[in-house]
Amino acid sequence: MNYTQLSEKLKMSKIALGFWRLNDWGMSKEELSEYLEKAIDLGVTTFDHADIYGRYTCEKIFGEVLALKPELRAKMQLVSKVGIKLVSENMPENTYHCYDTSYEHIVKSVEKSLKNLNTDYLDLVLIHRPDMYMDADETARALTDLRKAGKVLEWGVSNFLPSDFNLLQSRLDFKLVTNQIELSPLKTQHFYDGTINLMQEKRVPIMVWSPLAGGEIFISGDENAVELRKVLERLSKKYNCKSDTIIYAWHLSHPANLIPICGSGKIERLESAVKACNIKLTREEWFEILVNGMGNDIP
Repeated sequence: MNYTQLSEKLKMSKIALGFWRLNDWGMSKEELSEYLEKAIDLGVTTFDHADIYGRYTCEKIFGEVLALKPELRAKMQLVSKVGIKLVSENMPENTYHCYDTSYEHIVKSVEKSLKNLNTDYLDLVLIHRPDMYMDADETARALTDLRKAGKVLEWGVSNFLPSDFNLLQSRLDFKLVTNQIELSPLKTQHFYDGTINLMQEKRVPIMVWSPLAGGEIFISGDENAVELRKVLERLSKKYNCKSDTIIYAWHLSHPANLIPICGSGKIERLESAVKACNIKLTREEWFEILVNGMGNDIP
């Protein structure tokens, strides 16, 4: 699989593997280790985490596998996210659900992720959500110090609109290397709010969460989803693949350099995603998927 170069320090696989629901997969350490090795063999080496996933449990589960097989660490890029506080029995000091991009919280969160993931550095950390209470100078100081210390190779953001991205970037003397956003044929707002345009302007690759709209593309009874499935079925026959492969190809075919995240613990789902790397949709096919997903024609 080809890689996407985010910076001199960091490249990522064209398909990333997400661990939002890792604690629901029911895998033993041995099963998870085998799955990671199969993913790496497929060329999927970018693994997407967040401190809050599984209510603060998923990173630790993953880290237990790295403790068993530390040699895997050099074969992967570890991504995490910070900046959200959840009220959870696993984090009793959190008394109210809020965002926190203070210096103290960012540093503390990164240190905890390093410990839980059993690693001494993270390839990439993202500010998980825009923080209405953010002190951009203080946040930038935390990012800068952790980068200089070698604990975080590169920084990015997640779910940031253009104004949010530009504010934080204005306080940094290094480049934010990605913005992770929700995007699918059923969730297309970022084509219209300037987010994707700004990332392409700045040549910043985009990580995509929920590229399959959480499965709604394949189960929803909404008219646009039903019509979209008809298009996908026809294209899957043309390209000799499954319908979900076509959706991943829809992302990969876009010129803004999208990196879709597959969130499945099933190897066959990951294989379907990887097959999309060899499919280039035509412009007409790409728009047909867009239009049917939105449920209305373009102007």
